[in-house]
Amino acid sequence: MKHPVAHIFDFTPESLQDWCQSRGMATFRAKQILEWVYAKGVCDAGAMTNLSASDRDLIAHPTQGLTFLSGHIVRHQRASDDTQKLLIQWDDSPQAAGAVSGTPLPIIGSGAAAPDDPSRQTECVMIPSEREETEDDEDEDFPPTGEGAWSSGGRGGPIGVHSRGQSRSRGRGWGERAGVRTRPGPSGDAAGGGRYRRRTACISSQVGCPVGCRFCASGLGGLDANLSAGRIVEQVWRLGRLFDQPATPTTPRHVGRITNVVFMGMGEPLSNFGAVMHAVRTLNAPWGLNISARKITISTVGLPAAIERLSRECDLPVTLALSLHAPNDALRRELIPWAEYTSIADLLGACRQWFDKTGREITLEYILLGGVNDRPSHAHELAGLARTLRANVNLIRYNEVSGIAFARPKDADVLAFQQILRGAGVNTHIRASRGRDIAAACGQLRHEKSGPASAIPKAASV
Repeated sequence: MKHPVAHIFDFTPESLQDWCQSRGMATFRAKQILEWVYAKGVCDAGAMTNLSASDRDLIAHPTQGLTFLSGHIVRHQRASDDTQKLLIQWDDSPQAAGAVSGTPLPIIGSGAAAPDDPSRQTECVMIPSEREETEDDEDEDFPPTGEGAWSSGGRGGPIGVHSRGQSRSRGRGWGERAGVRTRPGPSGDAAGGGRYRRRTACISSQVGCPVGCRFCASGLGGLDANLSAGRIVEQVWRLGRLFDQPATPTTPRHVGRITNVVFMGMGEPLSNFGAVMHAVRTLNAPWGLNISARKITISTVGLPAAIERLSRECDLPVTLALSLHAPNDALRRELIPWAEYTSIADLLGACRQWFDKTGREITLEYILLGGVNDRPSHAHELAGLARTLRANVNLIRYNEVSGIAFARPKDADVLAFQQILRGAGVNTHIRASRGRDIAAACGQLRHEKSGPASAIPKAASV
C-alpha cells in the first residue's frame, strides 16, 4: 500500500501510532520517534539508534516515510542585540483549500516548490533575554529597548522604563534607580543550553498577511497561503536549534529550549484558526516542546467571532493580545483595513467574553505612530478602553519600514503617553524594539513577491 509522506510536526502521539501501525511498525515506536525529535532535537531517522534498521528505512523512505524538516533556511541574520531572524522557504506546494472569509486559500502542504519562491517564504525571529523569569512575567512580551531616556546599560543591550502600574509588582531580581529599572546580569543556562534565561520565538502563521495594516511590512505583498500546524511548530523547533555564540570543537553552543512563543510574526493567527490551535497544543504538550501555555501569546488584529470561538474551544491558559493601535473606530479604520468590518465595541465585547471564561487578562498592543495616534487625547481614550477590561497595555514605538511614510514617535511623547495610562491605573509597558538592524522588530517582517499585492479580503467570520 502506498502512503503519502507526512510531516512529523503535524502528528500527535495517537496519529503517529496509527501511522506506524499502518506500516507494520510497533506502535511504541511513535513515542520513541517523538522523543528523538522533541526531547533530543534529532530530525534524522538514521540517528535514531534505538529503532531497528528496517524501521529507520521505512521512516526515511523518500515517498512513503516521514518528512522531518519541510523547509530550508534561505537567510539567517543576527542582530547586534543577539536577536536572530530566519527566512524559511517551505519546500512544498499549496495543497487543498482553506478559507478566509469564504475565499479558498492554499495551505502549505506537500509537493515540490521552485527555488527562491517568495510565495512560500516566511520569517520568524528568536528574541533572547537575560531577564529573570518571575511568576508575573506571563503578561510580558519582550524587555524594553533602550534609546535616549531609556538607556541603563547591562549585558545584552540597554533596557528601558518598564511599568506595570500600581496593582502588580515587577517581581524578584530587579533593582530600581531614577525611575529606570535594571536587570541582573547573566547567571547561567537556566532553560537548558545557551546563555539566555528567556528565549522568545516570534512565529508566523501565514505566508504574507491579509490584514494590510498601513504601518506594517508583513501585508505589503498580500496573502498567499496558510501554514499548516507542522510548519508553525517547525519554526519554533528551528529557532531553538540556533547557535547563540560561535561553536568550537569543545563547546557546541546552541540557543537552547524556547521558553516563550508569540504569534506575532507574519499573518493573522485567528484566520488560520485550526492550524494555530493544533500548533499551540503541540507546543504545550509534554510529549512536544513542553512550553507553558502561560508563555504562549496569540496576537490578533481583531476577529470577534474567532475570539469568541477561542473562548469556547481553547482550554489552555494562553495569553490573548489584541492589536488595537487606535482608541477610536475612525482612526482605527484609517490604519487597519479590516477595522471596516467590525468595531472596537465588538472587539472589547469578545475580549470580555474571553476574560469572563478564562480569567486571563487581555493585553492591548498599541503601536505609537509619531503625530498620528500618540497624542495625550489618544492616551486618555485608550485608558478608558483598557479600564473596561482591566487590560494591560503594551506600547510599541513604530519601527521604520522602507516605503511606508509613518514616523517613529519622540521619546518624550512615548513617556508622556505612558504616564497618562499609568495615572489612570492601567498596567502599561514599553515593549522592546529588538532586532531593528536586521528588520526583525515588530511590523518589519516582510513578505516579498513580484507583481501587485493581492486584494485585502474581508475579515473572516470564523
